[in-house]
Amino acid sequence: MLTNLAISLLLTLLLEELFALAWGLRGRWELTMVALMNCLTNPVVVLLHYTAVTLWRWSALPVTAALEAAAVLVEWRCCRALSRQLRHPFRFALLVNLFSYSVGCLLNFLWRIL
Repeated sequence: MLTNLAISLLLTLLLEELFALAWGLRGRWELTMVALMNCLTNPVVVLLHYTAVTLWRWSALPVTAALEAAAVLVEWRCCRALSRQLRHPFRFALLVNLFSYSVGCLLNFLWRIL
């Protein structure tokens, strides 16, 4: 479980930092903010997802949707409060999470078929 947590966090940090750079965020403050908000949300989302889906046997789709929506809201609030560059913090939070989640799903799919 700890390995999954670490891989998920590292992959999320890499993907979302790259997305932030592509979005046009520059500077230590902005990129640190993106990293810290992921350190805040990613481990919680992964642990809650594991608990709900694996241990409690809840349906994965609604659990995933609820947890990802919560992560977007938390990251939006972080961006809104802390960013000096973002003009559309909700759009950024939504799209950066959609990007990292989608790439994660794709990598997971590729890992299973290889």
